[in-house]
Amino acid sequence: MAKSDNKTKPSAASVKAFLNSVEHETRRADGFALLELFNRITGLKPKMWGPSIIGYGRYHYKYESGREGDFMITGFSPRKSALSIYIMPGYRDMSEKLARLGKHKTGKSCLYINKLADIDLSVLEEIVLDGISYMNTHYEVFDE
Repeated sequence: MAKSDNKTKPSAASVKAFLNSVEHETRRADGFALLELFNRITGLKPKMWGPSIIGYGRYHYKYESGREGDFMITGFSPRKSALSIYIMPGYRDMSEKLARLGKHKTGKSCLYINKLADIDLSVLEEIVLDGISYMNTHYEVFDE
């Protein structure tokens, strides 16, 4: 088995303490709102992944190169520049949902939102659930 070089790992750090430490008032409030939303729609217990990501569940990946490891199924982080929402399979066939979401930017597996007031939360819920469904279908997933 190849060793994982993924430096972002789950920890026992307090999710609420992390959110309470977010300096930007709106970003902190949005972080708590996302915590409530993700708790409700995933049914999973949140864990800190690294120092600043709140993650849900875990999946095992293995690349053709032999690199393998574990990472969260979905999650978010109230970063200084934006709220980062992690949709691990990316945004394949999500153009219709993204068009309805509101003001956002995308990266490979990240959705960047300035503030929750800029988006439709029900569409965000659809996107997160779609990502979770994909992960459950294509990877070995764990509910921890």
